[in-house]
Amino acid sequence: MKLLLPDSLPLAPAVPEGVEAVPYDASAPVPDEHLDAEALVVWGSSGADLRAVAGRMPQLRWVQTLAAGPDAVLAAGFPDDVVITAGSGLHSRTVTEHALALILALVRRLPAAARAQAEHRWADELGGVQPLHPDGAVTTMIDARVLIWGFGAIGQTLAPLLHQLGARVRGVARSSGERSGFAVVAEEDLNQELRQTDVLVMILPSTPATTRALDADRLAALPAHAYVVNVGRGSTVDEPALVAALVAGRIAGAALDVTGTEPLPADSPLWDAPNLLLTPHAAGGRPVGADELISGNLAALLAGRDLRNVVER
Repeated sequence: MKLLLPDSLPLAPAVPEGVEAVPYDASAPVPDEHLDAEALVVWGSSGADLRAVAGRMPQLRWVQTLAAGPDAVLAAGFPDDVVITAGSGLHSRTVTEHALALILALVRRLPAAARAQAEHRWADELGGVQPLHPDGAVTTMIDARVLIWGFGAIGQTLAPLLHQLGARVRGVARSSGERSGFAVVAEEDLNQELRQTDVLVMILPSTPATTRALDADRLAALPAHAYVVNVGRGSTVDEPALVAALVAGRIAGAALDVTGTEPLPADSPLWDAPNLLLTPHAAGGRPVGADELISGNLAALLAGRDLRNVVER
């Protein structure tokens, strides 16, 4: 068996005898001499490069993307008999770090402090004696009502940290119940939950069902003091509606690590939207535990066992 490994990060998975691990240039389509591979690991390849080879690898049995969301691989058009597995779990800690940083930056008013610093102004309104729970936007995680929309591996890693800071955390998923000790509400009850949310954290994948899921109506359901943080996919937010809500002061602020078009065009209204913090898709980008996932799934494939993180199509 030939296993193709991208050169976009150091990889050294354990492979059994009889498996040839071959590196390939992730910035270009798989070269013709390796189109006979049976297994392909993807990290950093463009959608165009994946589409260029999706129908030209007749022996391909398995594609392992190291991305948490498999949307780019799914869109490439690999045949239905090719098993696709996602990188769920590989980005839980790094994306959690970034999400927590964005949440705390908004709640502890760091963008306002940075503006005051640029003006050489000691911002008395941000420091000194402060009420624990002032009117308006929350300024502490203590008793803050946090709603995590998309309560998968990343959400379940983030939730305990927010809980330890004193937040009251609930998740939103397709069905209600309890996950990792946290109450999860169904998406059909989302609007009711939004009305009592201080911080909405979005960690949704990119699918037809999630396109512009946070639209004008759902933004209007949030209290005027609410913050929105998105570390999922940019396609899940109606960006014109978000800008309108920020300009009108219908929400207190937002932080986006992802946008509908990346890189974000220089003329995008997002750049100048008030009370908006932008980072350049920096939350993940470093799959932790990739070698173990590849090795485990390779062994399962060869043994005819179920693979981890199989994507249903």
